[in-house]
Formats: sequence, C-alpha cells, structure tokens
Amino acid sequence: MKGTNLGEFEELLLLVVLILQKEAYMLRIKDEIKDQVNRSISMGALHTTLSRLEKKEFLKSELGGATKERGGRKKRIYELTADGRAVLNEVKELRASLWNQVPSFELKFINA
Repeated sequence: MKGTNLGEFEELLLLVVLILQKEAYMLRIKDEIKDQVNRSISMGALHTTLSRLEKKEFLKSELGGATKERGGRKKRIYELTADGRAVLNEVKELRASLWNQVPSFELKFINA
C-alpha cells in the first residue's frame, strides 16, 4: 500500500465515496461533504485530493456514460480500492482504540 498516511480531509472523502457508491462523482461528493460535514470545499481542492488518493492507490476512477443533462460530457466515478478500504479500517480501529483508553470522558453541555 503506497503512502499509508491519511489526512482528515482524505478520510472524509474516502468515507463519502464509500457512502455514495456508484454516485461518487465530483459534484455529488462536494454536495455530500457540504450536507454531511457542513464544510464548503472548492472543486480545485476536491480534484487535487481525489487525484492524490488515486496516486496513493486508495481510490480508482473511470468515466461513466455521457448524459444529456451534462451536455454529453461524461462523469468521472470514484470507487474505493481494497487498499482504500483497508486504510479506512485501520483509521477506524486506531480511533476506537484511543477513545477506549480515555478515562471517563464525558461531554458536558452548558445551557446558555
């Protein structure tokens, strides 16, 4: 597995691609990040990060069919690779392990 370090934004993108499955194309990923995480991102930042994840071999992509709505242009559909799934599992297990070691952690909400 190449470049096993995974940044927070990379982790979010991999999770969103996993959630969206066959609908994981750039605009849909961007919208899902906004809806799920309330985080606005530029198309440039999204494209750069998706490309980086492909170079790390956590994602693969292929062009989908052309659609009339897109003026005959094709969508690039992203999919997790086996390495992408493995790195997400590693991150999930690491975070769970760390949280399990925190003694008596409790969020306290103060009413304003």
